Amino acid sequence: MINLGNDWTQILSGEFSSEYYLKLREFLKREYLTYKIYPHMNDIYNALRYTPYSKVKAVILGQDPYHGAGQAHGLCFSVKKGIAKPPSLNNIFKELNSDLGLPIPNHGELTSWAESGVLLLNTSLTVREGMANSHQNMGWEILTDRMISILNAREKPVVFILWGKNARLKAKLVTNNRHFILESAHPSPLSAHNGFFGNRHFSKTNEFLNANGIEPVEWRIESL
Repeated sequence: MINLGNDWTQILSGEFSSEYYLKLREFLKREYLTYKIYPHMNDIYNALRYTPYSKVKAVILGQDPYHGAGQAHGLCFSVKKGIAKPPSLNNIFKELNSDLGLPIPNHGELTSWAESGVLLLNTSLTVREGMANSHQNMGWEILTDRMISILNAREKPVVFILWGKNARLKAKLVTNNRHFILESAHPSPLSAHNGFFGNRHFSKTNEFLNANGIEPVEWRIESL
């Protein structure tokens, strides 16, 4: 039984005992023994550990973890302090600065967003070193789709922030009109100028939360 230290443990208990998850677990055991896999196995579920189900205000959906050494730590788009900020994250910070006027931090760790209620969820939670999408279609998507559906069924409104084609495909899982979907191009340098820059998703998220009597997200990240 996986213990996430909060309400996600009970909510997902049926998933963690399901046939698809047990197969995924066996696959991961072999992968971690055979290859360099990111993030570290103790960090796989950090998104859920930092943001309990009851505290989720918004979801930012990524695809799979960074596959470079020392980057991934279980929160989509985030890297630990001391690790160079990847290009997509730099563009996220540029939009944050443009939208809300907040200073661009000198590190790329998004833990404070997670603690403020932003579920930083990748659709696949592990990856082989240097091999993007290498753990796709192994069962992770079943689990993370289930998480989205569980949040969709919740009475308390949630903002779903979907950047890029793969994330936007998940909009079909959000069927309750009490929630708010924000979609745009991906922050990657290849696509950021095609609709990511200027999307104002940070301010739009907080405007929606305020309108629904929910404390807004604290988007400011303190520099070191």
